[in-house]
Amino acid sequence: MKKVQDYYFKKAKQENYPARSIYKLEEAQQKHHFMKPGDKVLDLGCHPGSWSLYAAKIVGAGGVVVGVDLQKSNIAAAAGAARIEFIRLDIFDAGFISLLADSLPFQVVISDLAPKTSGNKFTDHLKSIELSRRALAIACRSLCRGGHFYCKVFQGEDFPDFVNEVRQSFSKTKIVKPKSSRVESREVFVLGLEFRGR
Repeated sequence: MKKVQDYYFKKAKQENYPARSIYKLEEAQQKHHFMKPGDKVLDLGCHPGSWSLYAAKIVGAGGVVVGVDLQKSNIAAAAGAARIEFIRLDIFDAGFISLLADSLPFQVVISDLAPKTSGNKFTDHLKSIELSRRALAIACRSLCRGGHFYCKVFQGEDFPDFVNEVRQSFSKTKIVKPKSSRVESREVFVLGLEFRGR
């Protein structure tokens, strides 16, 4: 997809973030305050690293951010921010949770996972739902009770079912459409607050 040289793209460059996606997390955080100083955060689909950098700033030096992606990220957190641990790993790996055992549990799981788009809205939606459901499954196995989940998903016919699945595991569920999302984009974010526990 062609990069649009829009306001958020330019702002990200000015603020030294690798991508404009940072503002899709920042806007939700500023409204709902689901990440707090000292938290341990799992960032799924972290490349190129904007969400990890922002999360590291919010949770501070007493926190930890673990970023997971198939692609390697080479970024370092700013002074005073949490350390960031990057892991190259497939989220569908059968041993995914066991490989994170030393870091469990997390207070927050964030997911900016997205499929390689084909241009077919139905196909792209199904692939997005598959990724989102996997992110939710990981969150339900790695969050502490009372933890939070923030996940990107493409809208489509299975979207209401996914929202209901999040509701089953969290006390509060919100649908977020950040201002920084492009108008034509079908992406929205689902925020699950206060994980009920396994």
